[in-house]
Amino acid sequence: MSETNIANNFIHAFIDEDLAEGVYNKVATRFPPEPNGYLHIGHAKSICLNFGTAAKYSGTCNLRYDDTNPVKEDMEYVNSIEKDITWLGFKWENKLWASGYFDTMYDAAVELIKKGLAYVDDLSADEIKEYRGTLTEPGKESPFRNRSVEENLALFTEMKEGKYADGEKVLRAKIDMASPNINMRDPVIYRIVRATHHNTGDKWCIYPMYDFAHPIEDAIEGITHSICTMEFEDHRPLYDWVLKEVGFWPNPPRQIEFARLNLTNTVMSKRYLKALVDDGVVDGWDDPRMPTIAGLRRRGYTPEAIRDFCDRVGVAKANSMVDMGLLEHCVREDLQYKVESRNVVEDPIKVVITNYPEDETEMVTVENNKNLPEMGERQIPFSRELYVDGADFMEVPAKKYFRLFPGNEVRFKGAYFIKCEEVVKNDDGSIKELLCTYDPATKSGEGFDGRKVKGTIHFVDARTAVPITIRNYGYLMVPDENGENVLNPESLVETKGFAEPLLSEAKPGERFQFFRHGYYIADEKLCKDGNLVFNRIVDLKSGYKPE
Repeated sequence: MSETNIANNFIHAFIDEDLAEGVYNKVATRFPPEPNGYLHIGHAKSICLNFGTAAKYSGTCNLRYDDTNPVKEDMEYVNSIEKDITWLGFKWENKLWASGYFDTMYDAAVELIKKGLAYVDDLSADEIKEYRGTLTEPGKESPFRNRSVEENLALFTEMKEGKYADGEKVLRAKIDMASPNINMRDPVIYRIVRATHHNTGDKWCIYPMYDFAHPIEDAIEGITHSICTMEFEDHRPLYDWVLKEVGFWPNPPRQIEFARLNLTNTVMSKRYLKALVDDGVVDGWDDPRMPTIAGLRRRGYTPEAIRDFCDRVGVAKANSMVDMGLLEHCVREDLQYKVESRNVVEDPIKVVITNYPEDETEMVTVENNKNLPEMGERQIPFSRELYVDGADFMEVPAKKYFRLFPGNEVRFKGAYFIKCEEVVKNDDGSIKELLCTYDPATKSGEGFDGRKVKGTIHFVDARTAVPITIRNYGYLMVPDENGENVLNPESLVETKGFAEPLLSEAKPGERFQFFRHGYYIADEKLCKDGNLVFNRIVDLKSGYKPE
C-alpha cells in the first residue's frame, strides 16, 4: 500500500461518524473507472483518495471496471489503468467488472417492474428529452407510463430477447415527473444496444444505464462509502432511490461527493484527449505533454511526487483551479534528493584553450548531487577543446551578465579559471569557436592567488562528447486573449546537445539533473538503437510559491 499520508477531510469526518454510530463496522471503497480511455491526473486524485482512505481505516479498496457501455470499451485501456494504479503505489483488494453483475441488475429491474416502479417506454430519445421538462417547468408523463405490470414484464423480456431494434424501447424508473431534480423524472435505466461486449460477448442486447448500475455494483460488493466527484451530487437521490426500492441490500452504501481536480494549462476531458490522439496532435496517450498518468510517467514525474501533490491539494466540496506550478514544485521537491547531476550543453559553442597542452586530457572531480553529499563524486574529462552552453556566451554582454564574453574570466566548474581572448567566426558571421586561455594555478580546490570571478559555468570535453537529443516541453495548453485554453504551438522544442561521456550509459527511464538546465529523463520509447533522447521533466526553479 502507498505511503501517501491522507490528511483528515470532510469525507473522513462522515466516515468517523458512521463508524461511531455503528452504521458500518468496516470501511470499503472502490475505484470504478470506465475503460474508455487512459487515466489522467484528475483520476490520480480519486485513486489516492479511495485507496488512501481504505488504508487509513485498515479497510479494502476494489478496482471495478464500469463496463456497462460495450461500444466505447477496450482492453488497451484496461491494461493501462492497472499499470497506472500499480505505478502510483496502490494495490486493489479485488479486480471486478460491472458486467459480472448483469444478471443481478436485470433481476433488480424486474423487481422494480413488479413493484410498479418501472415501465417500458416507446418514446424516442428526443421525445423523452422533450417530455422531461426544464429546470423551471415540470415534465409530463409518457403515454406509456401506466402500462400494467404484466405488460411491462412481457415487453422487458422481449427487449432482452432481442425482439426490438436499438432505441425502439427503453425501461424507465417510475418516480416523479414533477420533481425539482430532473434526474428523478423517470430516468431511463435500461436501453437496447446490439454490440459485442468484451466480457459477456453477445449474451445481452440490453444494458443498464450508469445511474442504475452504479449503486447496485457498490451494494453487491459491500462498499460502505461510494466516493464520487461533485457532478454526481444531483444524482445521489437516484442512487439512494434505486437501492431502497430494489430492496435487496439491508445496509446500502453512502455516496459522498468531492470537488474534481482542475489544473491550469490543462484539459482533462477524456473525449478531448482522445481527439488529440486520434488527430495526431500528440504521439499517443503517453505523449509527455499529456495530463495522462502514462504521459506524466513518460515525462519523468514520480509516483511519490504525484501522491504528494494530491495530498497537498486536499479534498473539498467547492470546485477550484489548482496552479500547475504546485505539481511541478512537488516533482522538484522529490527529485532534488534522488538524482545525479550530469554536464550537458545545448546550442554548443566550441572553446579552444590555446595554452593547454594539445594531447593532454585530465580528469576533474565534480559532485553528483550538491544537495546530498553522500551521493559521492564523479570524474569528467577536461582537455584543450571543450564545448560550453550557447546561453553561457554573449559577444556583447548584457548588464550584470557574468558568464563568458570577450575579455572576461569565468570558472569552469570543477576545473580552472578560463578567459575568453578572441571570437573566431565562420564566413556567414556565426561563431566557429572561442579562443581562450586558462590559469593552471586555479584548479578547483587549489590556490586562487586571491583572484575571484563572478561566473561559474559547466562544460563538456569535445573529444568524448556524447551527442544527445533534448526535448524541452512546455504546457500543452495556454490561455488565449480571452482566457480560453488553446493548443500551445511551442509545447515541444527539440534541440541537439552534447553530454559528458557517462550519460551514454543512461538506461531508458533513468532520471538526471542536467546541470543548470533542469531535470530530465531518458525517454522510454525513443532511447534505442544508440539514440539518446531526453525529456525535460521540469525546470530547476519556478516563480511558484506553494502555500
